[in-house]
Amino acid sequence: MAEAEVEVEAAPTEEQQEQQQLSPSSSGPEYTQPAARTEPTEERAAEGGAARFQQHDAFPEETSLDEFRLKKFFVLRPGTLNQAIKDVEALVDKEVDGSIHSIWLMAEVDHWNNEKERLVLITDNSLLVCKYDFVMFSCEQLQRIPLNFVDRISHGTFSFPKRSILRREGEGLRVFWDRLREPSFISRWNPFATDFPFITFTYHPVRNISDSFAALCDIQNFREKLKDAAQKVHVMKPVPGKANGVLVLNQPIHIEAYVGLMSFLGNQNKLGYSFARGNIGF
Repeated sequence: MAEAEVEVEAAPTEEQQEQQQLSPSSSGPEYTQPAARTEPTEERAAEGGAARFQQHDAFPEETSLDEFRLKKFFVLRPGTLNQAIKDVEALVDKEVDGSIHSIWLMAEVDHWNNEKERLVLITDNSLLVCKYDFVMFSCEQLQRIPLNFVDRISHGTFSFPKRSILRREGEGLRVFWDRLREPSFISRWNPFATDFPFITFTYHPVRNISDSFAALCDIQNFREKLKDAAQKVHVMKPVPGKANGVLVLNQPIHIEAYVGLMSFLGNQNKLGYSFARGNIGF
């Protein structure tokens, strides 16, 4: 009877054992790319303006150059707008202004066609326009307009003199509080003049970045809220010798500027906004 041949594997030598310990193992640890860090969701309930502000959708995945440029606005940084709103709310004088009705993000257009970023508050008795630095988190200027002095609100497209080389697309809104006073000649030609009896707003450039910002920058809704608030104050606190009520007109917003080289350069480079410019912020 034939005997089965059994193959016996020889034990590895000491030299072979050392080579096996030094050689990399094919079944070693597997390294994976860490998951991208997600920003926490931040929400704020608005009182009369946007129903709810959600900052988590301020940075959707987009690839166009214009949308990439929009992300350079500091107001879009997570937590920035919420902190700004808290800072501005702290400046409201309860005895003078009353309670806050709504908060808005706007762009002011001055008499030389310069755009300036603004936070606007409608309260019981006042219209508050804040120049806020979204980089340093500070309110640099606060303009208080009594609502019982507001007598006219006009809205429509922008217009310029026939010989003006300036143009501005979109719609605007102008709030008047002294229809009997006209700006002086010196004020019209002074780019730093602030004694005008009206203020002009237009849409903030970030309005289309998300639904939350669209509600926060809605000029039409802002116009309705402002008109209703002003009408109530006119009834409760009428100004002697002044016609009560607010007149709302649909007409062009006229800007009496001709050359405007300063406004052209400023608006193109967003000098009136808290905007990231290379390695240097505004």
